[in-house]
Amino acid sequence: MASPDFFEIRDLHMRFAGVQALQGVSISVAKNELLAVIGPNGAGKTTIFNIINGVYHPYKGKILLEGKDITCLKPYKIARAGIARVFQNIELFKNMTVIDNLLLGRHQFLKSSFLSGSFFLGKCLREEMDNRRKVEEVIEFLEIEEVRKQLVKSLPFGLQKRVELGRALCMDPSILLLDEPVAGMNLEEKEDIARFILDIKEEMETTIIMIEHDMEVVMDIADRICVIDFGVKIVEGSPEVVQNHPKVIEAYLGLED
Repeated sequence: MASPDFFEIRDLHMRFAGVQALQGVSISVAKNELLAVIGPNGAGKTTIFNIINGVYHPYKGKILLEGKDITCLKPYKIARAGIARVFQNIELFKNMTVIDNLLLGRHQFLKSSFLSGSFFLGKCLREEMDNRRKVEEVIEFLEIEEVRKQLVKSLPFGLQKRVELGRALCMDPSILLLDEPVAGMNLEEKEDIARFILDIKEEMETTIIMIEHDMEVVMDIADRICVIDFGVKIVEGSPEVVQNHPKVIEAYLGLED
């Protein structure tokens, strides 16, 4: 018997007040693959992410991680299963420092009891040291050492996005969901984030699913692309195949003269 796909979205259906948001969407993702999900606004891309995260429950279909059904798990259990998300809009605690925001990504790994935590001894102390060590590794990886003690609200937009990416990495994810990671960035910031995304995939061996409207970034870094339009998957394949597909040109990229 063949081994199951690392991550599988199987026959997802979702509707809101009679509106069919997803209609039988199926996507398989290999381990250590970077899959981009693209499509016009309102196509159903973010709905897919919300189902993966456990925010929504589909009325039909399944989400499988290494063959295990995680469709109806609560969001915190999905996070513990190894799925982390970076949102389109920055969701950091802006009156806290960079390092404190990153430490929040380690919260799920805290196992000490209230008593040992009160005295900060033994297991609790070891946990704190391990978590801080991981945070420092992420800080070095994302090249944000100089701002580690600064308040997030004092940082430019591109650095804030990098901090949010770092918080997700502190969760040690096996799958990283990126919701429009370069939205609102200038060219230099886009190039930086694209480089870090590739480094995360290659050096950390993390599987990445990315929603993105910037087609130049998508074509440069994605291994495969899945195109959604009106809740239906219309094509899936390599960047070369997708960008030349007539349905994609019509529905998303626009018809050329």
